[in-house]
Amino acid sequence: MRVVAVFAFAAASSFLCLTPASGDALPQTLPMPSHTVVVVMENHSFPQIIDTPEASFFQHLAQHGAVFIQSFAVAHPSQPNYFALFSGSTHDVTDNGIHAIDAPTLAGALRRSGKTFVGYVENGSPRKHNPWESFRDSQGVERGLDEFPRDFAELPSVSFVIPNQENDMHDGSVGQGDAWLRQKLGRYADWCVDHNSLLIVTFDEDDGGAQNRIATIFVGENVVPGYYDLQINHYGVLRTILAMYGLEPLGQSALEKPITGIWRVK
Repeated sequence: MRVVAVFAFAAASSFLCLTPASGDALPQTLPMPSHTVVVVMENHSFPQIIDTPEASFFQHLAQHGAVFIQSFAVAHPSQPNYFALFSGSTHDVTDNGIHAIDAPTLAGALRRSGKTFVGYVENGSPRKHNPWESFRDSQGVERGLDEFPRDFAELPSVSFVIPNQENDMHDGSVGQGDAWLRQKLGRYADWCVDHNSLLIVTFDEDDGGAQNRIATIFVGENVVPGYYDLQINHYGVLRTILAMYGLEPLGQSALEKPITGIWRVK
């Protein structure tokens, strides 16, 4: 695994690679963030986000965070990817229908350990994008996005933020989703880098391609900015969140290693 430092040309959003560094030289331990916020956007591939001037806020995050150039969703269509990120399995779901699943989840694991989880949902977000609605283990964790705290110190240990389909790039444009992300999470993105906290922005899936390569960015006080060629997927992101809070892996996340080599030495 390598990390490559880059600058982004503002107009063309292209990148100039500077000094490569070995990932083995970076710390391999995991931080425990005071707060982790996960935002899930929709249906765009890595180059459609990282290589377009429409996504200026994404590129701002990319300059200040860890960008995974080999990040992949695990399925099509949307819903099984949300299940994978939240519970470590697609549970053999291959559609966006209604399901009631009796299996452990991130929310349940956090609750049982004395930590907290909230799913903040924008009005109009469909059930298929709100995975806790499908699990008996995670009932009662959903709140409206208007309840997202203005004082970020009041955030739960881990939260998901789910836009509606106009703002997650499913129905609206890349530019619209990018502007929404800046408006709703821009302050938190600035705050988290000084308050032992973490922002993870990812996508459910790409634009329907076989490769299913997506943009995933980590921003936070403990993150070393750069472009990383470590291959990750939704299971690996879940495994990392669980490991940061001292929790056992769920489902197929046990087959992935927590993401290391991106964290600052403390």
